[in-house]
Amino acid sequence: QVQLVESGGGLVQAGGSLRLSCAASGRTLSSNVMAWFRQAPGKERELVATISSGGSTYYADSVKGRFTISRDNAKNTLYLQMNSLKPEDTAVYYCAARRGWGAIVKLAPSYDYWGQGTQVTVSS
Repeated sequence: QVQLVESGGGLVQAGGSLRLSCAASGRTLSSNVMAWFRQAPGKERELVATISSGGSTYYADSVKGRFTISRDNAKNTLYLQMNSLKPEDTAVYYCAARRGWGAIVKLAPSYDYWGQGTQVTVSS
């Protein structure tokens, strides 16, 4: 059974930075498509960033140039470096993974494994 555990969320002032981590256990996910999603109160879950098996990345327009998705295969861990944070980035952030390898996938229902989420709050 695959488990994803996020960490690194918290309260930060606008303009600040946070790094989220997603530690995977149960199997190696170094070749799997993985992603970060977020959900703000009263809004639908939205894609933040995704990384393919080959390392290609995709970012939502709202975070492009500010966020960076990366993975450490040796640690079986996915990261999201978030810089220049804005109040509108406030949300619960979720790590997700697909069972298989492949190209970038943007739709939440296409992901098989999910973490429990970590709260990110950006104050103005």
